[in-house]
Amino acid sequence: MNVLVLYAHPEPTSFCGALKEAAVETITAAGHRCVVSDLYAEGFDPVAGRHDFVSVANAARFHYQSEQAHAHAQGGFADDVAREQRRFAEADLVIVIFPLWWSGVPAIVKGWFERVLAFGFAYVDGARFDTGFFPDKRGLVCVTTGGTPERFSDGGVYGPIGTILAPVQRYVFGYLGMSALAPFVAYAAPRVDDAARAAYLATWRARLVEALAG
Repeated sequence: MNVLVLYAHPEPTSFCGALKEAAVETITAAGHRCVVSDLYAEGFDPVAGRHDFVSVANAARFHYQSEQAHAHAQGGFADDVAREQRRFAEADLVIVIFPLWWSGVPAIVKGWFERVLAFGFAYVDGARFDTGFFPDKRGLVCVTTGGTPERFSDGGVYGPIGTILAPVQRYVFGYLGMSALAPFVAYAAPRVDDAARAAYLATWRARLVEALAG
């Protein structure tokens, strides 16, 4: 199995970093191929623009989706976009690891979605959700939060974690026709003790083994 770990945290010693390392170790120990897109370490640019392309569909007026379609047809994506598209295309399982910031993904992850999952490459009119291009791919979110499970409950101040993660689970994975696995959430990661963090890592490794077997 080919696994892409899309990892976003600026601090290597963070708990997100520990989750990423556990993922790489578990995947490779099970005999699978693991590729990591470490967005901060690789200096991935999240800002979309004409620099995404080495081809031009319309020099007079920039329409991003049209330029994406043209680049896909002509092999005209910039090197960083093309590299990430290759990584995504080769993956059977895509794992996205990030801290929850402002109830969403960090901007660098959103930028990866926008630039890499381009029109033509990842979707076209009539090929979304049940008719998406990637029914054989699976997606798994691994997220750390500052808030406790109670805060992310039906009666909590933030609401259910499923609603908060829907932009990735439903509107990225689902949109592309992928199967979205149940997310792994390390609640209140900065606030729990070492024993709780060790338990999170053990549970995460078990979830990965289950996903790899599935």
